[in-house]
Amino acid sequence: MNWTEVEIYTTTQGVELICSKLMDIGIKGFAIKDANDFNEFLENKEGNWDYLDEDLMQLSECETTITVYLPENGQGAQMLVDMKNMLSSMAQQDTQKEYGRLEIGLKNVKEEDWANNWKQYFKPMNIGNRLLVKPSWENIDDTERTVLEIDPASSFGSGQHYTTKLCLEYLDSLDLSGMKVLDLGCGSGILSIGAMLLGAENAVAVDIEENAAKTAIENAAKNNISSSVYTAYCGNIINDKSLADKIGTGYDLITANIVADILIAMKDLFYQFLKPGAILIVSGIIGERKEEVTDALVNAGFTITESREQSDWAAVMLTKNQ
Repeated sequence: MNWTEVEIYTTTQGVELICSKLMDIGIKGFAIKDANDFNEFLENKEGNWDYLDEDLMQLSECETTITVYLPENGQGAQMLVDMKNMLSSMAQQDTQKEYGRLEIGLKNVKEEDWANNWKQYFKPMNIGNRLLVKPSWENIDDTERTVLEIDPASSFGSGQHYTTKLCLEYLDSLDLSGMKVLDLGCGSGILSIGAMLLGAENAVAVDIEENAAKTAIENAAKNNISSSVYTAYCGNIINDKSLADKIGTGYDLITANIVADILIAMKDLFYQFLKPGAILIVSGIIGERKEEVTDALVNAGFTITESREQSDWAAVMLTKNQ
């Protein structure tokens, strides 16, 4: 397998937070180059050094970088999209520039070339018994499946990532007729749009990223879903009560493909938004943290209906207790 080397430009203060977020995306290996670490080494080294290589000495003035390697396939392509989203979100919130420029560089590959080449990795994909997910540039033969058209652009959710596929499989297995759906951390809107195409009556999509909310609306229109039944909001419902009030209650289904910590933080909001007996689908959970998330949700008033795992990622379907 071929790999693309990606460098993230940040500061010493940004390293720990970014590495944590990279792990949430599914990237578990990285190399860190930090001038502070090298200078600390020079100050505390033991023994006598008569000579230090000039390239090594340049580390004392280098920009802090985190290097990761992404596979040149659909998963790697989606990871790069997710990484750019993550850094964009951090940059918007980092008003003091504590974390540096938060940009990426691709080793030996021009980003514009990569942006064109990655299209080869996104092909039409059957999900469950009813859905077919495809990018706009791929043509398909006549099919009895419900076609969900999503382009892997600047928002998470093309159907390629295991967490998205697991959620779509759950949706495909349900009778969604007439349901009122809430998609939290909507990204591209793929889950709520998929639910609408499978029979849901209306949907509300929410994401902390303004671009994601905009993209979700555009993707809904691309799938011939009217703005009268599909709405998207930008904001953080955890600390924005007015947004939570605007979203309302009485939902039949919530999809939340985010990360473990946010799912745990939202547990009481899930309960608030859903009607009794309604369905909650959560994903974005690294396998080792599944029990932590499910314990929190059970304690919040949910019962586990089903759990699925693929390549160390977990998705769980629960119901709100009556």
